[in-house]
Amino acid sequence: MLLLGLAGAGAAVLAAKHYNKRQPGIAPIASLDLPRYMGEWFEIAKFPNRFEKECEGFTTATYSLQQDGTVKVVNRCRHEDERFESVTGAARQVGGPGSPTLQVRFAPAWLSLVPAVWADYWVIDLDPAYKLAAVSEPKGEYLWILARTPTIREQDYQALLGRLQSQGFDTSRLVRTRQTL
Repeated sequence: MLLLGLAGAGAAVLAAKHYNKRQPGIAPIASLDLPRYMGEWFEIAKFPNRFEKECEGFTTATYSLQQDGTVKVVNRCRHEDERFESVTGAARQVGGPGSPTLQVRFAPAWLSLVPAVWADYWVIDLDPAYKLAAVSEPKGEYLWILARTPTIREQDYQALLGRLQSQGFDTSRLVRTRQTL
């Protein structure tokens, strides 16, 4: 999720250190209407990652615009024992209003001044209705497909996969997220 997975402060710091190079072909969308992006998103698929290794499904990210222009991020998932876990973080837009590039942190707020706690969050695909999105970062090591609903039409999923492949992603690495019983 923003790192959209559930991440502790240590994991966020480790992940942020890897975001120093850009994979050719990966590019954010032209612009992002941040208030329109706010709300609940369901994880449809992801590249497996250490942030969500305990999650067995039912994964969501909820974004709320704060008065200071930052975004409150609440990531939630269900574990195998049916217990839900959530983590709260913050995001900030990089590059001014309309920028599709954000940074996110799940470390405590008092660490906000440490650059290494912030990880890149790029919206790399978004439908005009703001109902289906793909999120990654410059190196393309992480990838999440998000939707406003727990499931999406297969043809929409396949079309998105094609667009992601054109950016150089190996979409065979994607794992679908369980969202229904």
